[in-house]
Amino acid sequence: MATQPLMKEGLSGPAIDRIATAFHQVDSTFPVKKFKKLAHSGLEALELKARVHHIIAALHAVLPKPFEESAPLFFAVKQHWDYGDSNDSLKGFAAWPVIDYIASHGLNHPELALPLFKHLTPLFSAEFALRPFLTHHPKISYTTLQQWLSDDDPHVRRLVSEGSRPRLPWGTQLPQYIENPAPVLALLESLKDDPSDYVRRSVANSLNDISKDHPDLVIQTCQRWQKKASQERLWIIRHATRTLIKAGHPGSFALLGHTANPQLLPPQLRLDRKQLAVGESLSFTVTLHSSAQQPQSIVLDYAIHYVKANGQSSPKTFKLKSFTLAPGEHLTISHTRSFKEITTRRYYPGDHTLELLINGSSAGKKRFLLTAPAT
Repeated sequence: MATQPLMKEGLSGPAIDRIATAFHQVDSTFPVKKFKKLAHSGLEALELKARVHHIIAALHAVLPKPFEESAPLFFAVKQHWDYGDSNDSLKGFAAWPVIDYIASHGLNHPELALPLFKHLTPLFSAEFALRPFLTHHPKISYTTLQQWLSDDDPHVRRLVSEGSRPRLPWGTQLPQYIENPAPVLALLESLKDDPSDYVRRSVANSLNDISKDHPDLVIQTCQRWQKKASQERLWIIRHATRTLIKAGHPGSFALLGHTANPQLLPPQLRLDRKQLAVGESLSFTVTLHSSAQQPQSIVLDYAIHYVKANGQSSPKTFKLKSFTLAPGEHLTISHTRSFKEITTRRYYPGDHTLELLINGSSAGKKRFLLTAPAT
């Protein structure tokens, strides 16, 4: 079986060759040999984002200065761009340093840089490069995003939603939108019924970002979007609330069609032991009994309040089961949770709590003691 290439390999020799070829076709005086020598020097020791900055530095060493003189070359590059091998999953990475060069050296020229982002974003999304402009030139940048909302190219429309995401992975955070997401929500409002799945997925991801800081605002937005919603818009709502569902936010369950206030007899939660050692497992059973006269949609989760290194506790929620409970029906569910240490979690001895969650609301707790591994 062929191994998946590392992402940093998308910025290696072939990518450098493609960049050099494109600029040489635009400007026959472009010093191909010098650029390649600079770009290759020390490249192998660098990780992905460091390679981006390294290639930008190589370009800056050979391109005309100031930025006003090199900007036309970037506009012309697209016409001569080699899109790479169709079987290469990393072929788009070659354009990353080309686009981010504009953010590095054109930040003082938004009137030149922003149109370049629109022009080049089909090569490799300009979402990372756009963000410094939203911070340093908020007015012209936001006005430009508003203009792009109606662009014919889905890559450009997606740049609006992805570039303005408050907590874009790998990207610089946008504190102004983390604090006040209203400008972002206004953009998403115009894109929520976009014909492109590529754009709609970005809308959902942006809304999910906002939910981490403003959960109730996202719930209210999704409630409004639910009215006369298409299946595509309903998908956005489901995808946008995934963090809220995972966190057990009560408002998200009713939003997705689960019973808002389930009518149940007091749930029975039983642990198979009150004490266990790191490396062992805890089993528990939950019994639910409906007291309603109609079927109820139930999402059953549980949280473990883990002891941290500082002695404080922090909950982590786990999915258990989703089901419909008929009138008067009772149901017993059993589950086992391992406390075997893995690379992503370390366990600390102390009093822990298992908390039952029904449609996001706490429905009972049981404490147990976790001790050091048996010797």
